Amino acid sequence: MTRNPFKRKVFVAAFVAGAAALSWLLPGASRAEDAVIIPPSALDVRAANGIQTAVIAGGCFWGVQGVFQHTAGVVNAVSGYAGGAKKTAKYELVSTGTTGHAESVEVRFDPKRISYGKILQIFFSVAHDPTQLNRQGPDTGTQYRSGIFALNDEQKKVADAYIAQLNAARVYNKPIVTKVETLQGFFPAEAYHQDYLTLHPDEPYIANYDRPKIRNLQRVFVPNYIEKPTLVGRARATN
Repeated sequence: MTRNPFKRKVFVAAFVAGAAALSWLLPGASRAEDAVIIPPSALDVRAANGIQTAVIAGGCFWGVQGVFQHTAGVVNAVSGYAGGAKKTAKYELVSTGTTGHAESVEVRFDPKRISYGKILQIFFSVAHDPTQLNRQGPDTGTQYRSGIFALNDEQKKVADAYIAQLNAARVYNKPIVTKVETLQGFFPAEAYHQDYLTLHPDEPYIANYDRPKIRNLQRVFVPNYIEKPTLVGRARATN
């Protein structure tokens, strides 16, 4: 936990190297989960004009951001924090697990190319494991919880209905623990967290836990996958 991204990267690399050696001893600390093939949402948000926004949380935001940067119809995906106050939306504070925040991703998308329901389907299928409570892979704490932050009543209705649909279909071997909340505010993360998967593809954490998510997206959601990621810097330059 440090403001210096280089020191943080060294720490993460060392941690993952050790975790890889011991992963057979640690339940849930294995490589990224395989994709789960799930049905699309039976209910979806009505198509609207203009760019729409979804905010989701599924563990470390590096991988979740990376998945949606490779998703057609997404115009920007920003790593950040949701679920807590603006004054504590800083990495070193969020990492304590005491601020109420979850590492989250704000996904801005063109509803003429991809729907809110499809974003949730990708989120539940390849971006994370929604049956893990307050953890993803080697990361533990409430800041790594599975969550959907609804921007309006319609999004909340669709998210709640989809979770109920998936639980009823028993597509997972455990119940979904994803919590649906009303978004109170989204706060972008520090610059060194943005586009992290693309900028550091060979870092051990990324190679073990996040790049498999991109491969799963490409394999399972063929029409929705794009090879060239829509990076935060590029999106800002074109807005």
